Amino acid sequence: MGSDPASQGTPPGGPLQLAGEPPRVHLAPLPTPLHHLPRLSERLGIEVLCKRDDLTGSVLSGNKVRKLEYLLADARAVGADTVVTCGGAQSNHCRATALAAAQLGLGCRLLLRTDDPSVPPPLEGNLLLDRVAGADVRFISRADYARRAELLAEEVARLSTAGRVPYVIPEGGSNALGAWGYVRAVFELRSQLAAMQWRETARDVTIVYAAGSGGTGAGLIAGAALADLEARFVGFAVCDDAAYFQREIARILAELAERFALSRLQVPREIEIVDEFVGVGYAKTRPEELRTLVAVARAEGLVLDPVYTGKAMHGLCELQRRTPGCLGTRVIFVHTGGVFGLLTAEHAGSLAPLV
Repeated sequence: MGSDPASQGTPPGGPLQLAGEPPRVHLAPLPTPLHHLPRLSERLGIEVLCKRDDLTGSVLSGNKVRKLEYLLADARAVGADTVVTCGGAQSNHCRATALAAAQLGLGCRLLLRTDDPSVPPPLEGNLLLDRVAGADVRFISRADYARRAELLAEEVARLSTAGRVPYVIPEGGSNALGAWGYVRAVFELRSQLAAMQWRETARDVTIVYAAGSGGTGAGLIAGAALADLEARFVGFAVCDDAAYFQREIARILAELAERFALSRLQVPREIEIVDEFVGVGYAKTRPEELRTLVAVARAEGLVLDPVYTGKAMHGLCELQRRTPGCLGTRVIFVHTGGVFGLLTAEHAGSLAPLV
């Protein structure tokens, strides 16, 4: 896979320092590289680069660790000894939280959504890593997950009664504090683009990401405002609809501006979300999505996941095929990780006929 040497390593001028940045613990090897995807670019007729946030660590791989650097710093600052969070049974966020908590000597309690809590899902993929890291797992139904805020509060009360000091991390790490992870990512990206002599205009650069809980999108948009990076951002929803993510991203941006007194940060009038590639539902795939996943792996050696990045990449390719140039001539795809979710019997069975 091709990459410009200038896009690797520490940004010009030394380690990245952000004005007003809250404390963080250093969990990920940053900055992540920016790779050119030459064969995919040729096939699509546009220039495609990939911000390799799947390379934020071997087991911490993905976008969640960027958010956790700030959230776990806050947990330690308030004296917490246990973190509590929630997600699907194959949640990348929960896997990263469990492993990061273990690295910092913290306990971890996970509320994981599944169809039937009385019949736990197979111990594979992210769930296997949760348990390897020592996380205490409680399975809850989809109906109960709808009231997850209440259940998280119950876990906090239970842990407090037992003499623990719990700290709640929201679903996906998506709040104002976690959003700083992608503010930092944009500053990295600005330095990398400058080294590659890319013109930083909205007409030239479109940054594509998978939207799963809104925090990554909010951080990217906020980072662009704070870093003076003029670019177009397009989120591909992997669940819910465009209106949901527009509300969530706007909420996180408003919270970020208020909590950290960022007067330059305004909620944009338009938050661009594409929701036509959600497909048959969250964590469920269609053959055409998996064919895109396989094609990208064979063209570039870039492994996507079926829940997030595979759907976003499929959407990117389909939109370009239908309406060439609709995403501009230069696209940066943010690879937010998720490879462990690919390694389940369900997804392996779906992929088997295609490989």
